[in-house]
Amino acid sequence: MKEPSTASSTAPEQAGLDILTQLTWNADGLIPAVAQQHDTGEVLMMAWMNRESLLETLRSQRVCYWSRSRRQLWRKGETSGQIQKLVELRIDCDGDTLLLQVDQTGPACHTGRRSCFYRALREDGLEEISAPLIDPARLYPQ
Repeated sequence: MKEPSTASSTAPEQAGLDILTQLTWNADGLIPAVAQQHDTGEVLMMAWMNRESLLETLRSQRVCYWSRSRRQLWRKGETSGQIQKLVELRIDCDGDTLLLQVDQTGPACHTGRRSCFYRALREDGLEEISAPLIDPARLYPQ
């Protein structure tokens, strides 16, 4: 009979190292990551991750992305307080997109809305289908 394994503090990091070789990274070393609220299925946002941000996310269980504009790690909620706790990580069939099932605190979008997907295409054009929950100026004070 096989002995039960004991989880070590490096288990998420080891799993992360194992997964890195199974992913398809773009030419910039990035992979798209879609954040979805774990209990409702609501799609919250899409951002990019690099190897370092993925490993940090797995280690800390708080989602960390790669900011292409700032060219640095972007720890979700670091400035606004609107954090994402990782509940489950999924990989698509091609290994080129991540689905992060998260527990989102407050709005996920920099516009103050719950989701970045707040515009819907209608016959007469784009319609805003959700209002901001909070003024973006309160999320990101200068």
